[in-house]
Amino acid sequence: MTELEKRGGNLGVETRAGGDKRTLTGYAAVFNSDTEIGDYFVERVAPGAFADTIKGDIRALVDHDWGRVIGRTKSGTLRLVEDERGLKVEVDVPNTTDGNDLWELVERGDLSGMSFGFRVTKQSWDETGDTPIRTIEAVDLYEVSAVAFPAYDDTSIGKRDLEAARAEAGKAKADDERKRQNALAARRRIAEREAASENKFRRIT
Repeated sequence: MTELEKRGGNLGVETRAGGDKRTLTGYAAVFNSDTEIGDYFVERVAPGAFADTIKGDIRALVDHDWGRVIGRTKSGTLRLVEDERGLKVEVDVPNTTDGNDLWELVERGDLSGMSFGFRVTKQSWDETGDTPIRTIEAVDLYEVSAVAFPAYDDTSIGKRDLEAARAEAGKAKADDERKRQNALAARRRIAEREAASENKFRRIT
């Protein structure tokens, strides 16, 4: 299992008030949108990456702080949907210090980002171009957060995944080469036996 990672950006957060309910809406992730992770690789999230995991019990937090919960899927105060654009988030903001402060910051435009904490369960790497491309195909989602700044502070995890993928590719290449050499050796042995049989037949005749 890979380590916990955080991704997100200034994708925009909107407020919607009706009756006694205050709701924040936005996108924690956008599909097929390339993001440069440090100077190491480009990353994109594939459609369907959240399809299974959003059925679980996910929390909404402030700045990835587990002590500042503002919503939860199990209670219905956090709603997550995969649509054509990406992972859409709706949070019913609570009447708490964190909730009220968050609402005010979003209303003022001081806070405009959303992010998500996850572990990758399926990914692929493409190194045919100048920069490696990591495609995240499936994740275990733990939380979504309203954030002031995008979270890309854990690029070392992706780097280790890239190194592991390269090592696996190297092992597969070595295995293929070994199989090729074994097949060549087998064909040589067969050819030698056939030649020996032919020579023996000629001596007899």
